[in-house]
Amino acid sequence: MTDSFPRLQARTRRFTLGVPRGFTISPDGARVIFLRARSGTDPVTCLWELDVATGRERLVVDPMALGAADEDLPPEERARRERSRESAGGVVSYATDNAVRRAVFALSGGLYLADLASGDVRALGAAGPAIDPRLAPSGETVAYVTGGALHVLDVASGADRVLAAPEDERVTYGLAEFIAAEEMERMRGYWWSPSGDRLLAARVDESPVPLWHIADPANPDRPAVPQRYPAAGTANAVVTLSVFGLDGSRVAVPFEQEYLVTASWGAHGPMIVTLSRDQRTMRLLTVDPESGATSLVREDSDAAWVDIVTGVPARLSDGTLVWAADADGGHRLVVGAEPVTPPSLQVRAVLDVDGDTVLFQASGEPDEIHLWTYAGGAVTPVTTEPGVHAGRRTAGLTLITRQSLDTEGTSVTVVRPDGTSVPIGSLAERPGLEPRVSLLRAGARELRTALLLPSWHVPGSARLPVLMDPYGGPHAQRVLSARRAFLEPQWWAEQGFAVVVADGRGTPGRGPAFEREMWHDFTLSLEDQVDALQAVAALHPDDLDLSRVAIRGWSFGGYLAALAVLRRPDVFHAAVAGAPVTEWRLYDTCYTERYLGHPDEGHYEASSLLADAAKLERPLLLVHGLADDNVVAAHTLRLSSALLAAGRPHTVLPLSGVTHMTPQEVVAENLLLLQLQFLTSALGAEGFRR
Repeated sequence: MTDSFPRLQARTRRFTLGVPRGFTISPDGARVIFLRARSGTDPVTCLWELDVATGRERLVVDPMALGAADEDLPPEERARRERSRESAGGVVSYATDNAVRRAVFALSGGLYLADLASGDVRALGAAGPAIDPRLAPSGETVAYVTGGALHVLDVASGADRVLAAPEDERVTYGLAEFIAAEEMERMRGYWWSPSGDRLLAARVDESPVPLWHIADPANPDRPAVPQRYPAAGTANAVVTLSVFGLDGSRVAVPFEQEYLVTASWGAHGPMIVTLSRDQRTMRLLTVDPESGATSLVREDSDAAWVDIVTGVPARLSDGTLVWAADADGGHRLVVGAEPVTPPSLQVRAVLDVDGDTVLFQASGEPDEIHLWTYAGGAVTPVTTEPGVHAGRRTAGLTLITRQSLDTEGTSVTVVRPDGTSVPIGSLAERPGLEPRVSLLRAGARELRTALLLPSWHVPGSARLPVLMDPYGGPHAQRVLSARRAFLEPQWWAEQGFAVVVADGRGTPGRGPAFEREMWHDFTLSLEDQVDALQAVAALHPDDLDLSRVAIRGWSFGGYLAALAVLRRPDVFHAAVAGAPVTEWRLYDTCYTERYLGHPDEGHYEASSLLADAAKLERPLLLVHGLADDNVVAAHTLRLSSALLAAGRPHTVLPLSGVTHMTPQEVVAENLLLLQLQFLTSALGAEGFRR
């Protein structure tokens, strides 16, 4: 069972294939459109429809039937998928008209239209490889981007024309820039008007952004790939907005702040959200589509940073603003001008506004995420069973996804307005592992922590080597009441480790003050890992062997793992650092400056790893994808050079052709096995289960 887990996890893309996702509910609540692969090992995603009344599912689009066995993606689409961490293929995104009668999608650069009633699918004659196609609300026109130009295509006639053309190769129209997609969760760059006669679209000029090159040393005959990368303290892309009319008109929409966070265009007009470079001030503006003039609706500020919340701004049916903001120590839902949720309920995202009902995600306890509604002045829980929930709501129909510790995989349930329900089936593979997890509150800060022990271990019978397995950085959680979060940690436990996963300061779900404690100092994450380890060991003194403690992690977790053996060798005896950020000046503007400020402010040296190279005295394995365009391989190479100059032995595992993700099946499988081999050797193989 445990021997096959690495291969199965790799083949199933961490057990995400076959899980329904990407839901759209028709305006009458009669149908649900969604994405799902045909099995838990099939990487080709299909488009499906659920008839809510009968519960029948219908396959609408099978990419294999369209001859898309081998995907040939344009570079812009590959970049979009990397930013969204999309590891599957096929129809990975789609857009519908307002009536949800038609859907449009891109497949291997081709542009396709699906009639959801008849099931007919046809190719549309795009002018080039299509990126991010979206139907006008009426469904009669499709907008898409190709070659950096924003196009519109008439569905009936096939007539295609350029709405906005780039002035040179460094300019694009209608696409999200790197920072927006990677750090602000904005994956799009244009928005249709409700009448379908105009679009609000972004122009992105990357010419001020430093030019980097991502080389492929394994193939020296191939040229390095140029990339505009906005490293901390350097220039961002220049983003401007205009309203483009299908009649050829163009009206500029000026805004002052550095970042365009998001935009929307509903029945009450277009709105935009902007953010200052230091991220301490956020503005919500309405836009006059005739003149382009903007009006300030509200301005939020914070001494550290203002949080970006997905799903806002939105409006109730009468135009009342739906927003999210920090107030009285909590992340709160705001309707009109007033917070409507208590400070103890941490709002995470607004999912839908259905007339005058707001569906949103929030946490009372940080390890659980629940669905709530706001309607008529009342805040009401939708889900109460422990777990992690998401959903959609339209026409009184509520779709609920749930993961929990007591059930396997992800369940999807469509709840009709009368309270009856119908499931949408998951085709995901069963992992063959049942996490043996205890959720704890560790130390004085009550850090949310998980302890996983081997299924074969008898408590108190032997002390096990310890593996700390954190992410540990801001904006991401590992300790959640969801079984899938602990599948890989349980596999490590089955190899003979007591695995500890801890969420320290900076992680979400516990309110603004807890998140902002990491401001200007990433090394606090190491203090929290030590505190969590010692607290768990005090609770289980006969199960944890603190003389053999390893730590592993990826991205920020990789940084944390390397930091651990460099600065606390008294606690940590070996580390695997995957894609670590070793020098924060090499990471992007938005993320790094949010937490450490501008490099000129002097908060970077204390969090850098390079000056600590001479301190290494424990085994360290550095792993990095050479095609990584997010945390570039220079991070690992510079640390390795510093370690070599200091005469400190270490191991480097370069992954040729691998990005920040590791979707390749053989790579993902063997990477786990090689880490296991390294750590068992470093800690001494005695006592590990064979």
